Amino acid sequence: MKSVMRRIDRFCYSHPGFGIPKLMIIIVAGNALVWLLSMMDTTGLFPAILYFSPEQIFKGRIWCLVTFIVVPNTGGIWLLISLYFYYFIGSTLEGLWGSAKFTIYYLSGMLFNIIYGFIIWGVTGQNVYLNASYINLSMFFTFATIYPETRVMLFFVIPVKIKWLALLNAAYFVIAIVTNPFPYNLLPIIAIFNYLLFCGDWLFDFIRPSRINRNIQQTQRTVNFKSRARRAAREQSKKEYHRKCEVCGRTDMNSPNTEFRYCSRCSGYHCYCEEHINDHIHMRE
Repeated sequence: MKSVMRRIDRFCYSHPGFGIPKLMIIIVAGNALVWLLSMMDTTGLFPAILYFSPEQIFKGRIWCLVTFIVVPNTGGIWLLISLYFYYFIGSTLEGLWGSAKFTIYYLSGMLFNIIYGFIIWGVTGQNVYLNASYINLSMFFTFATIYPETRVMLFFVIPVKIKWLALLNAAYFVIAIVTNPFPYNLLPIIAIFNYLLFCGDWLFDFIRPSRINRNIQQTQRTVNFKSRARRAAREQSKKEYHRKCEVCGRTDMNSPNTEFRYCSRCSGYHCYCEEHINDHIHMRE
């Protein structure tokens, strides 16, 4: 996972024009529009033509590979609340990662679902009618991992930390896995794959038993800060640049206006640019 994320970060840095700006606004607006059109439809055929269905895709409905993410699974006031919440989460992640990385994140979530749908159809002949509900819920896990202490107003009234809502979300996933019929009971697990791809290392930092020992070792190493800093300065003096981002490779020579910082949570001395100081996998010695 760590090597995959580094490749993604480097790709995003090398291709700043990649991605769909304001992607979450497009998805939220699409869900609202589809719901309004479904309310006005008297034939009962809409939005069925937008659902992901391998059988229909092979019959020519290629658009179903994309349009299933704008089919809402609820309506009314609950739809408005969920769309506002997902817009808040998605736009925050896009602001943190940039349009390129957030687009890759959402596309990979779609791809996991599409692959699963085709596998089930190929093995059992059963169509899996997908929507973006579990993709969005896994995006919520990602937001809660990065900003666990953020407070949101539940029902616009009750202040709740996002990490507690994430636990409720996890309980919902477990209930869906246990109670939903096959193959829909596996969709939450498929959605978790995307979360683990982007946030797996952050999550495992909190659940691995060796974390406490690593923290103790890191604390003990801080007593040698001055000597380590002098050694790092000697090593840097032999290079053309003084600081280099561990993620994207940007240096203070080819990007003089960029601010660089050292991460206190990484073992040793590892430098990152302002875009990746809060968005990288922590180094372990």
